[in-house]
Amino acid sequence: MPHTALVVVDVQNDFCPGGALAVPDGHQVVPAANTWIARAAESGWALAFTQDWHPPHHVSFQERHGPWPPHCVQATDGAALHPDLAVPPASARFFKGYDPDVDAYSGFAGRLAVGGAPIGESLGEWLVGQGVHRLVVLGLATDYCVAATAQDGLARGFQVVVDPAACRAVNVQPHNGARALSQLAAAGAEILPMPDAQP
Repeated sequence: MPHTALVVVDVQNDFCPGGALAVPDGHQVVPAANTWIARAAESGWALAFTQDWHPPHHVSFQERHGPWPPHCVQATDGAALHPDLAVPPASARFFKGYDPDVDAYSGFAGRLAVGGAPIGESLGEWLVGQGVHRLVVLGLATDYCVAATAQDGLARGFQVVVDPAACRAVNVQPHNGARALSQLAAAGAEILPMPDAQP
């Protein structure tokens, strides 16, 4: 049973340049994510990918007074994982934000996609079933879905590692990404060092 799981959060087309809700330099997480994915495969870790999977008119959209433009609408190209992301065929995908009236930032709000629908077990249930005790979390965006997933992992008793080099932040307010990482560290997450300074 693997003791570690790699959780790749929302590396989707709509969160990358040209997408409906592009995170600045969001595509730059892909090479680092692929390095982690290869390591996970070699080490026999559990591997999970989360995806926003919103119906039209989701509660988070501005038309319903939410904060965001429509994004990651179910079965659209924008909701697909980035084409350069090395997704092993047997890896697990967890869809979140699929209820039109419920927002969902954390991967732990997602359910396993079975036949293209979020009808399987929750991410938390799946991780326990895999014998996981430690999570490596990365993806988009640092200050929203990555932070929420990492916080929920800590709250459920997992050891949590976050790699900032494989994350990018929205930074609606300056330094929100750095602030989120500081809060995660204070809550007990291990934040890996950055090879270079990240704005």
